[in-house]
Amino acid sequence: EIAGTAGRGKRAMYRKIRDHKGCARLQAHAEDIIAPGTTHRLVVFALVCLALVSLADAGGNKYKRGDNVPLYANKVGPFANPSEQYEYYTLPFCAPKEEERKQHHLGEVLVGDRMMKTLFALPFLVKFEDRTLCSYTLKTKEIEAFQRAIDEDYYFEFIYDDLPFWGFIGDKEQELVHGENVTLYSLFTSYIFTIAHNGDEVMEINWEHDPEQNLDITDASQPIDVHFKYTAKWVKSEHESRERVREHKESPQHLEIRWFSIFNSIVTVLLLTGFLATILMRVLKNDFTRYARMEEEQGMEVEESGWKLVHGDVFRYPEQKELFCAVLGNGMQLLAMVVGVLFLACLGVATHNNRGAILVSALLIFAFTSGINGYVSGNMYAKMEGASWVQNLLLSYFIFLGPLFLTSTFLNFVAVAYNSSTALPFGTIVIILLILTLVSFPLCVIGGITARNFSAPLETPCRTTKIPREIPPLPWHRQAVYQMVMAGFLPFSAIYIELYYVFASVWGHQLYSLYGILTLVFLILLIVTCFITVALVYFQLAVEDYRWWWRSVLSGGSTGFFIFGYCIFYFKYKARMSGFMQTSFFFGYMGIICYMAFLLLGSVGFFSSLTFVKYIYRSIKCD
Repeated sequence: EIAGTAGRGKRAMYRKIRDHKGCARLQAHAEDIIAPGTTHRLVVFALVCLALVSLADAGGNKYKRGDNVPLYANKVGPFANPSEQYEYYTLPFCAPKEEERKQHHLGEVLVGDRMMKTLFALPFLVKFEDRTLCSYTLKTKEIEAFQRAIDEDYYFEFIYDDLPFWGFIGDKEQELVHGENVTLYSLFTSYIFTIAHNGDEVMEINWEHDPEQNLDITDASQPIDVHFKYTAKWVKSEHESRERVREHKESPQHLEIRWFSIFNSIVTVLLLTGFLATILMRVLKNDFTRYARMEEEQGMEVEESGWKLVHGDVFRYPEQKELFCAVLGNGMQLLAMVVGVLFLACLGVATHNNRGAILVSALLIFAFTSGINGYVSGNMYAKMEGASWVQNLLLSYFIFLGPLFLTSTFLNFVAVAYNSSTALPFGTIVIILLILTLVSFPLCVIGGITARNFSAPLETPCRTTKIPREIPPLPWHRQAVYQMVMAGFLPFSAIYIELYYVFASVWGHQLYSLYGILTLVFLILLIVTCFITVALVYFQLAVEDYRWWWRSVLSGGSTGFFIFGYCIFYFKYKARMSGFMQTSFFFGYMGIICYMAFLLLGSVGFFSSLTFVKYIYRSIKCD
């Protein structure tokens, strides 16, 4: 693999730095944002606030020699199952007598952070060796708990001055004893913290253990005395800021290979798209010339054929108008959300300093762009002369949020059943519901009412006949399923390379930072989706099949099915995930992401096709 996968073992454990601050100030103003005004102002306000918070919190804290810098224990869990997280003290480590938790902002809670203060004392610039942390006796059940954790390759995450770092709790090896394979378990009991500083700030921190002081816990039948020790080493950093540290850790060779792969894919896709566009333009030019010659030959009866023959049916409204308009409204809202999140990510909001910033950004932008959903859906519904406005608004609001709510609720119950820290607390659920209820729903309703009162009729170059035209029999490759396969393959080929890195970051332990590349790939995805959908709509009209409205949505959104197919491939051949919880989280949330891609790209495909159809029929004379 180019950048390596999370399953390469303990020795390849990453040592990347992620400083985090909060966007908690935005929570306090969530209700104040619900004020009269347009949707785009709310979106701009949210983007600016998130960007300012990110830029303001980019640096670390200032310390003097001997100042106390608390070390928090965040979580433990199987290395191969990133969603299966538990609080650190669910394992029988020595804990403080009084539990002291760090206050978390919304983003930290959403990513499963549950930080608790530990017994480790690492004063600023104070060096020491083999300081005793604690001593106690492990009972049989506690030894078995550590053994199970080592079997599942448990890792832990500590937070020091808002810098996360990771390590493993133990190791195991197989030995041949009396002709039988015996598993020997070792518990890491001597921690070594190497902390880099620039004089008054903590730049980075790394963890390692002393293998000479590992404790053998193979025999669980008898209690075992354990003594935890730790060492602090302070070194001068050659970097002036944490951002420089992160940039230094990026491998230039891997970045060059990645850029080359991305541009190779983009150039290939653009060549194919350009080739397709050239053919389509030549065919259209020949069609325009042929139809113009037919119009000039007055007095001669020439039978019409091709897409001009269905000019009286091409703008006939599709079935299930309420559902159709709801799909378009949600697609445009999700497009605005993705653009906003990518914009903030490129500004630096989604750096490793802000834990959960992506999720908070997506939640707030989604809420503020609900007016786009209501307006686009209501506008199209008004143009189609719809009458069931209440049904249209409710369907527009719940067609995406409904499956998302049901899936999230089920997965949260699964996390609760596993006693996982990934489960959202009740208070966090209330905050999310209040944002969706007091911000998202009113904006959706306002957008729908505005569209109903101010939308203009659908302007079409051709009048629609009262009696639908009979559609001739179509060959098998003109059916919707086969066209969806053709429509989804080319856009997917433009993103599948970058898709691997995104998956390795979301469902692995790699840190994603090249959001400029991601934005470029997303732009290419939109362009290719527009071209391939327009081409397939033309070929459909050329065989006198005028049912292009739903077909353009299905063709544009078919990339979502390819992404879900890649999810199955990644889960089976790339990742090492296992267990019901991790499997349900992976396919549950990736199913929602693929559904979101279907709505977004389907809407893009339809509006590009609508523009194309209006253009070609405006270029000919329709009776």
